Amino acid sequence: MILKYDEVVRSGIAKQVSDNIRSAIMDGRLKVEERLPSEEDLARSFGISRPTVREALKRLAAQNLIHSKRGPTGGNFVKRPDPEGLSKAITGAATLLVGIGAFDIDEIIVARLETETICCRLASDNRTEADLAAMEEEIRVQSSEALTDEDFCASDVRFHRALVDSTANGPLKLMMYTVIEAFIPITNMIVFRVRERRQVVAFHQEILDAVRARDVARATAALASLLRYISDSYVAAVAARESRAASAAITTA
Repeated sequence: MILKYDEVVRSGIAKQVSDNIRSAIMDGRLKVEERLPSEEDLARSFGISRPTVREALKRLAAQNLIHSKRGPTGGNFVKRPDPEGLSKAITGAATLLVGIGAFDIDEIIVARLETETICCRLASDNRTEADLAAMEEEIRVQSSEALTDEDFCASDVRFHRALVDSTANGPLKLMMYTVIEAFIPITNMIVFRVRERRQVVAFHQEILDAVRARDVARATAALASLLRYISDSYVAAVAARESRAASAAITTA
């Protein structure tokens, strides 16, 4: 039997059913594009009503785990996992955790240093001319003095995304999605008032030049220098914010 109908409890039935089917999908008991039992069969097997089955299926569809097809051969089918969609869900949770202070700046910097060092090594081995061109384009964008802070931060994310893409390693790109899409924007929101754009661009250029030359040591050294600069900028930004808050308190006292 593929699905463990006997494991379902009566509390939160729709969620229990969707979790049961989700587990079958995630551990491979249900294969990609395999047709699920009909609503009637699921209701009978789980001992629940068809409306409850429909609610469970809606939950699975919202998680991009199943999709429906119409017609005589239609029904609900297991959907091929979408790495970007899964990554976005993880990133949303990570952004929330960073926002409420679950991770401090030192943890974020260490996480970025350790993971992006791996990316620098693989990028130096596997980068293509298209990868180099993508990073070079972002450096060109960042060099414009007319660029807004928001657009600079977006380009920063794209540069590091291009660095990760140049590793040509699918699992690593999936793992790095949260680091790039959550951690970089959060730190940028804090340091943008105190960091020097030209300094960031210089570090990016050094990383690019090293990856182009396939010089792993130089690339990782440039990355480490960039992250030290970001960490120092973060400390300066927090100090400035506390100073402004103290001044405001004195003024209103």
